[in-house]
Amino acid sequence: MVAAKSVPQNRRLSSNDPFEAVLRPPPDETPAQREMRILAEQQAKQVSDAIDEQLRVERVELKRARPDVKILLLGQSESGKSTTLKQFQLLHTPAAFQAERIAWRTVIYLNLVRSVRRILDTISAEREEETFDTASITSDRRTSTSSVPTDPEIHRIAAEKHTEYSAVLAPVLELEGRLIHRLREDDDDDEATRLGDGSTPGWSTPRGEYAVRTTSNWKRAFTLKRSSKRIPTSTSWWDDPSDPVHVLDRCRDAMVRLWGDEWVRNRLVEKRVRLQESSGFYLDQIERITAKDYSPTDDDVLKARLKTVGVVEHPFTISMGTMRGNTSWVIYDVGGARNQRHAWAPFFQDVNSIIFLAPISAFDQVLTEDTRVNRLEDSLLLWRAVVSNKLLGKVPIVLFLNKCDLLREKLEAGVRLKSHLVTYGDRPNDYESVSKYLRNKFGQLHNQNSPNRERELFIHYTSVVDREKTAQIIASVREAILRLNLKTLRLM
Repeated sequence: MVAAKSVPQNRRLSSNDPFEAVLRPPPDETPAQREMRILAEQQAKQVSDAIDEQLRVERVELKRARPDVKILLLGQSESGKSTTLKQFQLLHTPAAFQAERIAWRTVIYLNLVRSVRRILDTISAEREEETFDTASITSDRRTSTSSVPTDPEIHRIAAEKHTEYSAVLAPVLELEGRLIHRLREDDDDDEATRLGDGSTPGWSTPRGEYAVRTTSNWKRAFTLKRSSKRIPTSTSWWDDPSDPVHVLDRCRDAMVRLWGDEWVRNRLVEKRVRLQESSGFYLDQIERITAKDYSPTDDDVLKARLKTVGVVEHPFTISMGTMRGNTSWVIYDVGGARNQRHAWAPFFQDVNSIIFLAPISAFDQVLTEDTRVNRLEDSLLLWRAVVSNKLLGKVPIVLFLNKCDLLREKLEAGVRLKSHLVTYGDRPNDYESVSKYLRNKFGQLHNQNSPNRERELFIHYTSVVDREKTAQIIASVREAILRLNLKTLRLM
């Protein structure tokens, strides 16, 4: 039997603890050196502990900052994305929605003033000279009976109407600048901007639409102003002689008369100016909006139009029940104008779902930023680009075929889809047939271009300004997204 070799004690220690030799104090260490060594070790431990704590805090903050569900709102400009975002806010952060309600009063006034300006611009004599013989008036109108006014008659009537209404409504037009200033006055860095031709002093065309950057604090500024007053009610601004409500109150009857003028309404129809289809339409409610005790309703806020430049981020929390806790959501509205779509790509990372809005009522309209492009055609091209993106291949998509109420009204008024979408052919021009065709069209584009045939696609007919119906749809969408998100987490 071979005897086991004896292993020195120091070798055993070295094998069991390779750092022991390094950490072992020098054999000739003096008491002073020992004290300095211990102090240095304590300081090193404090630094190490501080680093560990910093890393722990950063991990907690990172987890807290990263939402459980990240949703993108996509679609062309004026497709209803901002309204959808407000619907989510109304449903899931109602206190914040109510706190910001009063801030929208200025925007609603601005929308009303803009509508008045659009009407006056449309009936101006100069525009009659320039546009009477354009395609905006169909040939059968121009060659029909003698009851249709001749060019000189139209020019004369337009000049009279424009002069009359411009005189009595001059204070309303002048109010536009004051309202814009109210939106800008609390921004130190000139957060507001005007889209299109910056030299345009007013809103002579839709291209001159006013916009604010998403970094602007205009809502917070108005909320703070109202909360600082002793009587935070609608009567308090009537006591302010500089408040815009006084001008609107004085000009109320003139605005009602302008919008009710049969000749004016006919000219708007002939020029294909359909203000009723635009966001921020309040001409049917002038008396209520201009009342001294007016306070915006939920529906008013949902309809209000204020174009934003940049990315709108809205975080909120959804309760999953007492046993499952809460989930944090962030919805991003990344802007739909053509010059803003380049900003979409960075938000494609780690997205949980996409809500795409297609305003199907816009089949006979063109883009504001490019009047050569049909809006429905643009939505279809944009939809194909999104569903074919490989980065989004596994991302479920919710499609809102939006503004169905306007589509129904337009079809019932006799506007034919096949005049603008030749592939529709001779199918019936009723709402059920048209909406079904467009649903199939979008679905077909998805199936043909999606890199993932297993992707979930949910399609809903919507009118996002309809608060109650949209709330039901959003609840259904929310549950579907949560279910898919939980399914994904289980697979990870």
